[in-house]
Amino acid sequence: MSTKKSRNTDRNADRNADRNLDRNLEKKRTARERLQAERAATARRATIRKRFVIAGCAATVLAFAAGIGIGVTNGTSAADESDKPLVIPAGATGTDGTVITYGKRDAKATVKVYEDMRCPYCAKFEQRLGPTLKNMADSGKAKVEFHMAAFLDKSLGGKGSKTSLAALGAALNESPEKFKAFHDVLYANHPKEETDDTFGSTATLLELAAKVPGLRTPAFNKAVKEGTYLPWATKVAGAFYKSDVSGTPTVKVNDKKLSVIGEDGRVVSPQDFTRQVDRAVGAK
Repeated sequence: MSTKKSRNTDRNADRNADRNLDRNLEKKRTARERLQAERAATARRATIRKRFVIAGCAATVLAFAAGIGIGVTNGTSAADESDKPLVIPAGATGTDGTVITYGKRDAKATVKVYEDMRCPYCAKFEQRLGPTLKNMADSGKAKVEFHMAAFLDKSLGGKGSKTSLAALGAALNESPEKFKAFHDVLYANHPKEETDDTFGSTATLLELAAKVPGLRTPAFNKAVKEGTYLPWATKVAGAFYKSDVSGTPTVKVNDKKLSVIGEDGRVVSPQDFTRQVDRAVGAK
């Protein structure tokens, strides 16, 4: 009798153990499925966000045609210019001072760079190829013309594109060298999230400007705080829309568009970029 009871007890214990094992396996399976679902949702959000930014950075013409871009008719903004005069930075070049040139003006080649300060792909481009561009300009191989846009303020919400461009105008008023150094610092400290309007804060811009030796002059600080070059930034952004460029970053040499961002979203190597520039210059 005792033996039979013991066997029953053992069988019950085995059944309980099996049930516990099944419950534990089910919990692990549920947790695994939940984790997979969360990862899938995160990936979907990232993909949607990436597509949105690509659309913003690569389809400017469509945005402009739909009235999303600033200054649809003349590239100006009444809100910015109603109480501020147009002040063009001392170092500005091109028609109406809407181009920023870095390098020797008599350089044989001209590399035209089209960017929006909030564009994440522009940041990737500058972080990888900015030093190569600077070396080309400093060596006299080519001068660099920057054509800046501000369409992402409308696409993403905020004011960072135009506010940072105005701050760059204040740096350009100091010198093209100060502009280039500040431009590089801003892209090196680009927001991690595309929708972060970090550059919309003048306090942040001034903090980053302190990384450029000699930039934080009283005149520079005053211009950034008061938005002295906001009307100019609006004019520069308006000139971008009048170009034949439909997205950022875009790089041209002798009107030949270079391939700087691959289909995988990665920036080409400095060696590849240099070869493209050399071919474009040779094809003149």
